[in-house]
Amino acid sequence: MNKPELGGFQGVDVTPLIEITDLRKTFNPGTDMAVEVLKGISLTIHPGEFVAIMGASGSGKSTLMNIIGCLDRATSGSYRFNGRDVSALDADELAQLRREAIGFIFQSYNLINTASATENVEVPAVYAGLPADARHRRAEELLGRLGLSDRLGHRPHQLSGGQQQRVSIARALMNGGQIILADEPTGALDSRTGAEVMVLLNELSAEGHTVILITHEKDVAKRARRMIEIKDGLVVADSGRDGQADVAKASARLTEAGNRHDGSPWGDLGEATSMALRSLRANLFRTILTLLGIVIGVGSVVAMLGLGEGAKRAVVEQIGSMGTNLLLVRPSAPWQRGQGGTTATMVPADAEAMSALPNVIAAVPELTGNVTTRFGNIDYQTQANATWPELPEVRSWPVAQGTFFTAEDQRSYASVAVLGQTAYQQLFPDCSDPIGQYVLMKNVPFQVIGVMSSKGANAGGNDTDDVIFVPLSTGSLRLFGQRFLRSITVAVKDVALIDITQDALTELLKARHGSEDFNIRNMAAVVETASEAQNTLTVLLGSVAAISLVVGGIGVMNIMLVSVTERTREIGIRMATGARTRNILQQFLIEAVVVSGLGGVIGVLGGIAAALVISAVGMPVEFTLLPIVLALAVSLVTGLVFGFAPALKAARLDPVVALASE
Repeated sequence: MNKPELGGFQGVDVTPLIEITDLRKTFNPGTDMAVEVLKGISLTIHPGEFVAIMGASGSGKSTLMNIIGCLDRATSGSYRFNGRDVSALDADELAQLRREAIGFIFQSYNLINTASATENVEVPAVYAGLPADARHRRAEELLGRLGLSDRLGHRPHQLSGGQQQRVSIARALMNGGQIILADEPTGALDSRTGAEVMVLLNELSAEGHTVILITHEKDVAKRARRMIEIKDGLVVADSGRDGQADVAKASARLTEAGNRHDGSPWGDLGEATSMALRSLRANLFRTILTLLGIVIGVGSVVAMLGLGEGAKRAVVEQIGSMGTNLLLVRPSAPWQRGQGGTTATMVPADAEAMSALPNVIAAVPELTGNVTTRFGNIDYQTQANATWPELPEVRSWPVAQGTFFTAEDQRSYASVAVLGQTAYQQLFPDCSDPIGQYVLMKNVPFQVIGVMSSKGANAGGNDTDDVIFVPLSTGSLRLFGQRFLRSITVAVKDVALIDITQDALTELLKARHGSEDFNIRNMAAVVETASEAQNTLTVLLGSVAAISLVVGGIGVMNIMLVSVTERTREIGIRMATGARTRNILQQFLIEAVVVSGLGGVIGVLGGIAAALVISAVGMPVEFTLLPIVLALAVSLVTGLVFGFAPALKAARLDPVVALASE
């Protein structure tokens, strides 16, 4: 005689189909609350039999049914199904057996409240891997056969008790229903509807289904062709083997079950996603609450990083507006050197010497000071900058109108001036053409020959455009009365060699001055330092915002745990109809990931919108793709991480306990 493996019921000349020997079940074993419910049950059931297991409440019949249906395990004894020792099967193998061979009909129907009649019937086929079109057709055929063609899209609360029980029967038949386990199938029905259900069970038996009916009603038990009575956990009566069982038909149904294969993991994933979305849609308010924490978290991260990047860009642009290829040389103040003296140490000849160094484009001396300027009846205090003609090139500051003064103007002590934008607007408020006009500075007339383009505020927030440029020779003689410089700006050709050039400048000035009475600011280094500082600030802002994302993740976990508790019976139903551990795990994980992902998308859009509103009041904002992608990725990972514990809790539920929950 062949001993077929699970999933291979070929060669089904197996007798008996169910063989139970000295089966015992004790709840809470090893404790003071231990209760022995089954005390040594032995029985055999053959393919095609219609058996009624009868007993009063508390006799152990439902416990026996749970063990026969592979929802529960015996404490001791032997249970062989079609020649295979069931005690050797793990949880997923038990699920496979339920999926392939067993269909359940429960007293309380145990339908999924959020699913339609068709969707409820399809559940076993989903876990069996039947293609969507095929299972839709079969579900509709079964419901039509049971008189529910006009109720396909109705949910359980829209159906009567008898209609719900018919949906339950159709579900039991979805994968073939080789064995029908009916637990008090008429208990919640009126007598007429109960009689109709018993007629259906007789018809199923005649078609080759092995029907095992659990009941406490003798009249119902008599409708079966074999009666087994249980009392106090023992078999006290057995009418004997059902002689009318159609073994050939029953064997054909077992063969059909053995030829069915599980679905692919990818198919399982797709179905789990579909069911997860359906569940989220059915519990919309809870879904919105779950979304909220992620939306706030992701939105905060995106907005904060956008503000941080904007602030970084603004600071770097302000500092870099002078040019990143510049070295700014200034005399050291006496208190900086820790000795007496003045800052009158740098002269134009120093700039000329610097210009001759390798990698130097130009060295531009500057002498600045505040002056009161007059044009017509307008007096305006601004800053005068006495410098060389190379300043526009070195400072990357083009002239907007007219021209800048020339080397000839410098040599001839020409009284010419070039206005910054702010000085121009203050002195010429009617925006008239200033070229050729004369302005007075310290009662010295200067002819305006140009207007600079707008430069904006510098890193310190000062208005760079509030200035008037004059030749160094003229300014030192007629405005300031001194030849000592405030600074020298050096432009280098190759920024990669700027540090070497800085060292060369240092050595040159030490040799010329005999001491280090100056300091050199490397603008490239300043920009880099400012950028690093802003990066740190951005990370800090992002980290603070990320805390809210973690809080949102904890919210996801809490809501999902509540969801598992609320849907415990649904989980039990899915397990009873053949769901593997991975199916339950996938479904709840996907629900968490979908919620987090959707929350991430909404959060990104909300964060961008919030940042744009903030930018409208003058705050600099800049968005880059990487933080947005990271925020979305983190939201998905948050759902995965924080959803895992609830999903694992759901996957590890005991089917019997889950089905018994309210």
